[in-house]
Amino acid sequence: MCVAREDVLTFVNACFASTGQREFYSDGAGQRVSLAFLHAYVAGNYRALYARTLALGLNHANQARIVGTLLASGREARAQSRGEENALVTRALHALPTHRAMHLLEGLAEAGVNNRRTRAITRAYLDSPRSKAFRAVKYRRSFRRAALHAHVPLDGETLSFFARGWKERRFTTPIFETFRRAHYAEKDLYALPYSIAEGLAAKHGVERAAFLARIEARMTPTELLRRRAASEADEGKGFALDGTKLSPTKVASYVLSLSIADRKAREVELRALLSSSASAAAGRSLARFENVAIVVDRSYSSSGSREKARRPLAVALASVAFLRACSARVTVHLTGGEACGDEIFLAPRGTTDLATPVLAALATSPDLLLIVSDGYENDPAGVTGKVLEVAARIAPATFVVHLNPVLDAEALAPKSLTPRVPTLGIREAEDLPALVALARFAREGDAATSTLDALERHLDARVRAFLSPPGGAS
Repeated sequence: MCVAREDVLTFVNACFASTGQREFYSDGAGQRVSLAFLHAYVAGNYRALYARTLALGLNHANQARIVGTLLASGREARAQSRGEENALVTRALHALPTHRAMHLLEGLAEAGVNNRRTRAITRAYLDSPRSKAFRAVKYRRSFRRAALHAHVPLDGETLSFFARGWKERRFTTPIFETFRRAHYAEKDLYALPYSIAEGLAAKHGVERAAFLARIEARMTPTELLRRRAASEADEGKGFALDGTKLSPTKVASYVLSLSIADRKAREVELRALLSSSASAAAGRSLARFENVAIVVDRSYSSSGSREKARRPLAVALASVAFLRACSARVTVHLTGGEACGDEIFLAPRGTTDLATPVLAALATSPDLLLIVSDGYENDPAGVTGKVLEVAARIAPATFVVHLNPVLDAEALAPKSLTPRVPTLGIREAEDLPALVALARFAREGDAATSTLDALERHLDARVRAFLSPPGGAS
């Protein structure tokens, strides 16, 4: 029973931290092999628990992988848990960002997964009356391949759209007709999704700056942020960003991508953007903390990798902003000796001395101490673990959690500072409340007489909330 509990917690930890991309200390291949093993092992040995982890808020890449794994192995589902598994898979698919869900369905088609359940779930997703036509236009290839493979009937104008496309004489469905007309008239480009309009603008020979200025209203918040961050001739310089529609981690990544000089010149704007994003995320989570201290590892390894540039530091910066939005008191403690004055000007540098800021944080007598670090302590090595072990005895009222944004591919888990402190993977600052709750469960579970039963009780509450209708009781 204890082995099952530890196996599932190890899996959840990895699925919070990793998406299979290269990290500072390990390559992408190692990350992918480790994740593939964990998914196969947990799905094969604890299928019901594997499905229920969808309710824990794992990162989108791993949620999509779980959904795909369960749909591809439907025969292995036990009769007593099949109903809940179907509900979890359906809810998770609809909760995924649309591009991930569409690529997942296309991937199932490419893999030849075509059982009755997959066909039914695919049909329900593609036939959504509110978004069917929009998805058919924006994700034409994925929509078509998934629909044909799952035997989803294409009728009416949807059939005409895929059969003749812009060569059809006329559509009554507004977005289909706009797509058709945009092949002939530039002015109709600007009523299409940005990703579709971009290709047609090139076809029409529209000047890039003029196109971006006119299409801005059709961009999603994430597309606006990407264009704003683009370096090509400052093409996105004038784009307005709405922090309430962006995740704090995305905003933090954007802030850290700017030079220190740019950050100083735009300090008021960037501070407001990060604050509004964190406040909105905290409001959605309903999280509330009291006296919190956070230790931020800004050593050179927080620069991440080419695929995940500055991601570990961005998670830390976003976590600081998130905590300030939902806590009565927050103190911030940085590695690297002297304080940088303001976290908005953080930059990766130096070695990893965690013990010094941890001691400073403990001196504030916090209720909750969070350490955001990849766990590779080297200045000197191993000291922080001993500090935390002593702190557990002399300051038992302080709950300490180590949040690690990096998966140690060889260990199949985020690197720990000490077994006495829960270490959990983190990818988004918005996951922080769920991770603190999971950490409390993990610590209580260590001392509890029950093991797997305690984990299942914890999952029960999360599954009920996950499957509740939006706005309904949780």
